[in-house]
Amino acid sequence: MSRIKIAIPTKGDQGLEDYISDVFSRAEKFTVVDVEDGSIIKVKVVDNPAKTYEHGAGPIVVNMLTDIGVTAVGSKMFGVGVSALLEHNGIKMFNLESRTTVKEAVQKIIESIQSYK
Repeated sequence: MSRIKIAIPTKGDQGLEDYISDVFSRAEKFTVVDVEDGSIIKVKVVDNPAKTYEHGAGPIVVNMLTDIGVTAVGSKMFGVGVSALLEHNGIKMFNLESRTTVKEAVQKIIESIQSYK
């Protein structure tokens, strides 16, 4: 597994203890987690620049995530447009359950990636 950067849409800025948002493109924040060889090495919370957009939030979010080097995202659900944009940018998508903390989500994503090998 070398190094991956995972983004999780979140409700606040509590880092690994925060819960995933029910929405992706209009989430308040994204918690971005750098993982190296299966271990968390850095956690950063970033504001979502498109959280208040009525239309066109998906492309803005995907561009932001691509620009900061995200390689995987986890969310409760992904819209068709966002899914296509993430796939086009080579960002892997992982579906998560409600009431999942960022830490739990990251662990599930790491396990899923490791099981592909």
